[in-house]
Amino acid sequence: MSIWGKIGGAAAGMLVGGPLGAALGVVAGHYLFDRMDMSNGDPGVAFTIAMIALAAKMAKADGVVTEEEIETFERIFRVPPEQLGTVRRFFDLARQDTAGYEAYAAQIARLYAGQPAVLEDILDGLFEIAAADGVMHPAEEAFLERVGEIFGFSPGEFRRIRASHVPPDAADPYVVLGVGYDAGADEIKRTYYRLVRENHPDSLIARGVPGEFIKIATDKLAAINVAYEKILYERGLN
Repeated sequence: MSIWGKIGGAAAGMLVGGPLGAALGVVAGHYLFDRMDMSNGDPGVAFTIAMIALAAKMAKADGVVTEEEIETFERIFRVPPEQLGTVRRFFDLARQDTAGYEAYAAQIARLYAGQPAVLEDILDGLFEIAAADGVMHPAEEAFLERVGEIFGFSPGEFRRIRASHVPPDAADPYVVLGVGYDAGADEIKRTYYRLVRENHPDSLIARGVPGEFIKIATDKLAAINVAYEKILYERGLN
């Protein structure tokens, strides 16, 4: 069964609690999901539920859901035509739910505690959707910054993630790597290799994220490589 069938039906393979579970339970029409069991469930299902819910809340941030944002979401997740209705019902329910986006983000942060790379994948996806119409609304920017804070990212880490999607920080190699201008060579090297590992396609597949995220990570990895080489050149280390 596809990931979309698992989300939409009783064969979900996991139970989700909190605001995500309540929304999913209504859409599925079978259960009020009261817990999440990652050992028995599909991590891709959990990831996709998290993305739909936060994307819906983000759409509410600026009050306008553009066609470009919807198309970007559907492209990233390759939603099959027969499952579009289920996904849109969940999206609309999450957007209208009385729970604030902080409650959704906090639940996701607990779900992926100790897995910052997955939380970064989610932020990457949200940035892609927010920037899809060519405009980063201040309300969306504030939303993403707050989600990053709830996920446990420092301001510097958030700025690094943002640099992969929104100029002008993308031109600053230190921001792209997320290191200080006074960082030593060893710190820069360690950070670079960690980012390379986290954004390698095999790592994303192991994390259970959708295939389109591999392209996002590949573009991000190219920027990381350019930034590292630029720093080495500037410091005369290559």
